[in-house]
Amino acid sequence: MIVAVSALIVFVMLFADLITKAWAAATKVYMTVIPGLVNFRYVKNEGISFGMFQDNSTAMLVITIFTVVMMAVLAVLYFTIFRENRSARIAIAFIEAGAIGNFIDRVFLGYVRDFIDISKIGFGVCNIADFCITFGAVVLVVIVLFVGKDAVFPLGKHRKQAEKDKTAEMLAGADGADHSERLSQPADERTENGAERAQDADGSDGADE
Repeated sequence: MIVAVSALIVFVMLFADLITKAWAAATKVYMTVIPGLVNFRYVKNEGISFGMFQDNSTAMLVITIFTVVMMAVLAVLYFTIFRENRSARIAIAFIEAGAIGNFIDRVFLGYVRDFIDISKIGFGVCNIADFCITFGAVVLVVIVLFVGKDAVFPLGKHRKQAEKDKTAEMLAGADGADHSERLSQPADERTENGAERAQDADGSDGADE
């Protein structure tokens, strides 16, 4: 079920990204959305998210290769480490959708079509794919660090469960070490120790009588 949901997220967000990019490019949109905050302004971005590295072709080649590698790595993590973590898988779906959207532009056009201008609040011009990547990455980091009993710094009930699991593992390890130590004793010592324990037990039973 979660795989189907993730696939739907990738499809919907990728479609929304590509269709809005096509609209912006066709209309050369230039309009105010939220005065002083957000404008629509079509630009050809030869860099990465929010217009970074536009004039550095070497950096862009490295980043493009890195993007492909990261897409593959995230896909592997989706089906391995995060196979039981539904929230993380949804976050990865958003990242993959954004990465695929911008990758398609970069490969087939040589640039990325941006049109959401948020430079007034400290960023550049971006697109829906950039928002998907940013949103998914932030959520994934939060999940890995704080959410669930397997998080680096689990919070609330997850931290208590993680502490219980850790204690149980320590106890199991201690029991295993004790058992291994007994097995490592020579056979005659184990026999002698067993005989001594049996003798002590007989003595105790006699004393009770």
